[in-house]
Amino acid sequence: MGESTLKVLIADDEPLAAERLQLLLARIGGIDLVGTASDGEAAVRMASALTPDLVLLDIAMPGLDGIEVARALATTQPSPVVIFVTAFDQFAVAAFDVAAVDYLMKPIEPTRLAEALERARIHLRHRTAEGGGERPSEPSAHLEEFWASDRTGLVRIAASDVDRISAERDYMRLHVGPRSWLIHHSMASLEDQLDPNLFVRLHRSAIVRRDFIRGFSRNPSGRWVALLADQSEQAVGRLYSDRVKAIAGR
Repeated sequence: MGESTLKVLIADDEPLAAERLQLLLARIGGIDLVGTASDGEAAVRMASALTPDLVLLDIAMPGLDGIEVARALATTQPSPVVIFVTAFDQFAVAAFDVAAVDYLMKPIEPTRLAEALERARIHLRHRTAEGGGERPSEPSAHLEEFWASDRTGLVRIAASDVDRISAERDYMRLHVGPRSWLIHHSMASLEDQLDPNLFVRLHRSAIVRRDFIRGFSRNPSGRWVALLADQSEQAVGRLYSDRVKAIAGR
């Protein structure tokens, strides 16, 4: 991949949808559209011949569907990054399994497409820096990413980007800078799955990224309060006060 040019292959069996994607890509700088495939088998063949950096991949296609195409592409080295572009939202779990970097719902919004392309660029840069363009050979033992719904589809959120997690009834809210997303999860399972070197549970309803904590103070009742990087505060639960001493090395 060139420093600024992203080689893109479109795979979509709907001519109008493929044409719309082409028009949207033409308005975005740094894109080299190398081809358009109209079915799954053609997508695999063209990806092998054209070595794109990114495949914009529909899911419901004749022959091989998008999930099967993504699995096939994952066996190549270096494998292209995949962004699913679909009219259906029920394939999110399968998309997660094949490590798609984003999941866009039709009709595609230009700003949402631009965000997804930037996510792909970042993913490619990190992958190249870590191993010359190949996927890591060993999966992490910890939860590394989330899929969350937004108004344009589903977004992939790296766990390391999450500042803090707060409980809201049967849901957990992921806070990433000024934005947040709800996911259906439990606080206990998140605590078990997240890397304890990166995250710490401070309250029955709050997990915080360790480097997002700027300090601790005591409130008038003597209870610990975590001072966070965004100038907010998080009360430390009585059952979790030992975490303060552990973080401070006391």
